[in-house]
Amino acid sequence: MDRRAFGEFIGPQGELASYALGWTTGADPHVARLSVGIGAGNPGGGTFHAVIFDNADGHAFSLTDDPFERVPQGGPDLTAEQARAHADLPFIWWVTDQVMQRDRRAWWMRHWLLRTTCVQTREVFERREPILFVKHDADDGVWQLIGTSDADGSTAKIGHLHHAIDEDQSLIDILDLPPGGSATRIGAGDPWSGRFY
Repeated sequence: MDRRAFGEFIGPQGELASYALGWTTGADPHVARLSVGIGAGNPGGGTFHAVIFDNADGHAFSLTDDPFERVPQGGPDLTAEQARAHADLPFIWWVTDQVMQRDRRAWWMRHWLLRTTCVQTREVFERREPILFVKHDADDGVWQLIGTSDADGSTAKIGHLHHAIDEDQSLIDILDLPPGGSATRIGAGDPWSGRFY
């Protein structure tokens, strides 16, 4: 499954950047891609390209020569060497960090990168029930996805959180649940309401 997301970002001094991020389920190597463009039509403008990969308990970025996407604010595609020498590279890394913190679609991508697992009731895992209760455990950080049936630990299934999001993209709205937090809804398509501990 191929995922792409696009957005724009305004810096603290009014600088405008546009970006694209994406990943492909089953990709080998297991990396995501990012393009950030600045200065469209201006000297010094360009599009920076990077890969994003799992690094320890988080993620890291590495510039690449391979263009990923065209973005509205971008200029010529920069090689990794050109990007490293560019005066605006610190701003690009700042934009990248902001995108990873603020864009919920980037959170989805991060869970794919980190292969975050979750515990699901059998009915949710088999897509026979919608997810109505989500809990992000405080003790071990495990995500729990529960439908209308009572949670029975003996029939629970382990899955990847990003697969659950693939099936129900409303989960993007609650990926900021802190450890100890939970969210509920009445039915599929209804808004989530959260509790934070």
